[in-house]
Amino acid sequence: MNLPVVYHSDYVTPLPEQHRFPMPKFKLLYELLLKDQIITQESTYKPTIANDKLLQLVHNETYVSQFCDGTLDDKSKRRIGLPWSEGLVKRTCTAVGGTILTVQLALEHGICCNLAGGTHHAFPDYGSGFCIFNDIAIASRYLLIEKIVNKILIIDLDVHQGDGTAFIFRDDERVFTFSMHCEANFPYRKQKSDLDIPLPIGLDDDGYLQILAFHLTDLLKQVKPDIVIYDAGVDVSGCDRLGKLSLTDTGIYRREMMVLSTCLAEGYPVAGVIGGGYCKDLDELVYRHSLIHRAAAECI
Repeated sequence: MNLPVVYHSDYVTPLPEQHRFPMPKFKLLYELLLKDQIITQESTYKPTIANDKLLQLVHNETYVSQFCDGTLDDKSKRRIGLPWSEGLVKRTCTAVGGTILTVQLALEHGICCNLAGGTHHAFPDYGSGFCIFNDIAIASRYLLIEKIVNKILIIDLDVHQGDGTAFIFRDDERVFTFSMHCEANFPYRKQKSDLDIPLPIGLDDDGYLQILAFHLTDLLKQVKPDIVIYDAGVDVSGCDRLGKLSLTDTGIYRREMMVLSTCLAEGYPVAGVIGGGYCKDLDELVYRHSLIHRAAAECI
């Protein structure tokens, strides 16, 4: 079986030159995976744009309408960190649709990866840290409301705590949130996940993987999820300008293999999103984001 992935050309929209958010990475990732024969065009699925009804499964109606029509106040725009445009609206809503499709395909095939997603800093009534709508939370709530699943495990290994996701599901026993993140990093006001593992600055491959291995198997046995949604942020890299940890590319690949192979061996479907990554060298960053897909291809 070829690895099923979800991608849309609308995942990219123009940003001002020198903006910190590496918008071109999504298209470059798709092209790299095709070139290296990790995926094929036939195994690539195209999402539809998420409509207001889907967005409002998690987000406040006023916030959704103000973002989509461009009437958010300047403070809210600064908190998001991305300049508003009609293209950004389309890009954001298409990426949410991509994660919804990804979880559906993961349940069908056992594994599927979105070539975007992981916007875990978005709260019900505001966005933050380049995150506008919380695709992980929306896809989770969709599965629950449609009664497709009963229990979801979110494994968030982005270097930043998944604070928006933790807040959204703080009182929902159907969703278990697990965040393993650098303690001394954004967001500086943390939320309470079901399980938070704060990590020290400069943690290396072996230290990181030992901590993850210690928790992962027991977590799966405890939660027994119908699906795992995995945020595979690569800002844990020692080369990442927003990271503060010290993982190598080999360490990140070992992490992806550990998460995916452990979940799949226990029979738990996995839906992957790429999460954060902010290396200045785009080629290095895109390769790093490809590691979850390379690992997934090895596991199927």
